[in-house]
Amino acid sequence: MATMDQCLTALEGILEDLASNPAAADLDRSLSCTITDLDQVVTARLAQRKIRDMSVAPPGTAVPRADIRLAMSSDDLVALTDGRLSFGPAWMSGRVKLEAGLRDLMKLRKLL
Repeated sequence: MATMDQCLTALEGILEDLASNPAAADLDRSLSCTITDLDQVVTARLAQRKIRDMSVAPPGTAVPRADIRLAMSSDDLVALTDGRLSFGPAWMSGRVKLEAGLRDLMKLRKLL
C-alpha cells in the first residue's frame, strides 16, 4: 500500500499532465479522487490549464460532489504515474473508476 504522500505526488503528476494538455484550455471543473484503501478523498479544481486548491478532505467530512470523480487504490494511483499501469486498461477492468458528465467524458477522452 502506498503512502498518502506518494499518492499526492502521483495525483499531482497526473493532474498536471491533464491540465497542461491544450485540449484542457477551456475546462473549469472540480475534481475528486477517492483513494479507496486509504479511505481518503483528494479534491482540486482544474481551471485555466492549472490545478488549483488541491487538498485532502479530513476523514469523515462530507465532500461536495465534484464534476470529475476518480476512485482507485493507492497502489494503482502510483502505478499510473510510474508507467506500470495504463489508464485505459485500468478503467476498462474496473481498477480505476471515472465518473463525470457526458460532456466532460468526451473532453477527457481527448486528454487521456
